Amino acid sequence: MHATPSSALPVGRGLAYVTLAATAWGTAGAAAALLYRGSGLGPISLTFWRTFGGLLILLAVRAVQRRRTATSSRPQQTYRRRTRIADLRTAVTRTAVTRTLVTGVALAVFQAAYFEAVEATGLAVGTVVTMGAGPVLIAIGARLLMGERLGAGGVLAVTGALAGLLILVLGDSGSATVRPAGVGYALLSAAGCAAMTLATRRLGKQGGDGDPYASTVSAFAVGAVCLLPLAAVEGLWPHAHDLGRSLVLIAYIAAVPTALAYGLYFAGLAAVRAATASVISLIEPVSAAAIAVLFLGERLTTATTAGTAVLLTAVAALAVTEARGAVAGVRRA
Repeated sequence: MHATPSSALPVGRGLAYVTLAATAWGTAGAAAALLYRGSGLGPISLTFWRTFGGLLILLAVRAVQRRRTATSSRPQQTYRRRTRIADLRTAVTRTAVTRTLVTGVALAVFQAAYFEAVEATGLAVGTVVTMGAGPVLIAIGARLLMGERLGAGGVLAVTGALAGLLILVLGDSGSATVRPAGVGYALLSAAGCAAMTLATRRLGKQGGDGDPYASTVSAFAVGAVCLLPLAAVEGLWPHAHDLGRSLVLIAYIAAVPTALAYGLYFAGLAAVRAATASVISLIEPVSAAAIAVLFLGERLTTATTAGTAVLLTAVAALAVTEARGAVAGVRRA
C-alpha cells in the first residue's frame, strides 16, 4: 500500500471526518422519506434545495470565518492584503476552474441520479447498485489517474464491505423489482460519486488549495446552477399544506447531511485515499438502517444484522490498513 500523501490533516482525523460524514448522510434518507409524504417535491427539486441550502450555510460559515480573521493582528492583515491579489491570480487558473466544474456537476449528478434510481427501482436495488459500483469505479479511476493501489488487504476489505452491503440490502428483499431505468440511474449516480471523489482526491494529492471550504462552496454553487432549470420543470416549490414541516425538513437536509457532511468529507479526502474514503462511506446505509429501526418502526432482520456486522468489520479493517500504511510511509520518509 502506498503511503498517504502529505497533508496538514492527520490520517486519523481524516478517517474520523469521512466516518462522521457518512453517518450524517445516512440521516438524509429518513428526512427525505418524511418530506416526500406531503411536500410534493420530486427527486431533482429536493436535490436542488439540498444543494442550494447547503451552499447558503457554507457561505454563512465562510463569512463568520473571515470576520474572525479580520480581528487578528494588523501585521497579519497587512501581509494578507499584500498576498491576496497573488493568491487570487494563483487560484483562478484553468485547472482550478476545470476542477470546480467537474466536482460541481458530479455532485449534482450523484445526488439527483440516486434519488431518481430509488424512485424508479426502489431503495434496495438503487442503493446496492450505487454504493456497490461506486467503490469499484473509484478504485479503477484512482489506479489509472493517480497510481494508487489497494494491496491484498485493501482488496479483501473492499470485497468484504461490498459483500456486507449486498447482504444488508438484498438479504431480505426477494420481492424487489429490478428496472433497467433505475439501474441506469444508479450507475450514473455511482459515476458521479467516483468523479467527485477522484477530482477532490487528486487536488489533495497535489497539495493544491488547502482550503476545503472554498472547494466545497464552489462545487455546491455549480451544482445548484445545474439543478435549477431541471427543478423548475419538475416543480420547484413545496405544497402550501404543511409548509412549516416541509421547510424544517429541507433546512435539516441542507444543514446536517449536506453542508456539514460534505465539508467533513472533502476535508477528510486531503488525508485519506479515494478508495478508502469510498468504502468508509458505505457506513451511510448502516446509519440509515439504524434510524429506520429506532425511529421509524422498521424491523431488524437477520440479514440486516449480518450485513451490518460484515460491513462494519470490513470498514474497520480498511481503516486500520490505511493507518498502518500511513505510519509505515512516515517511517520510510
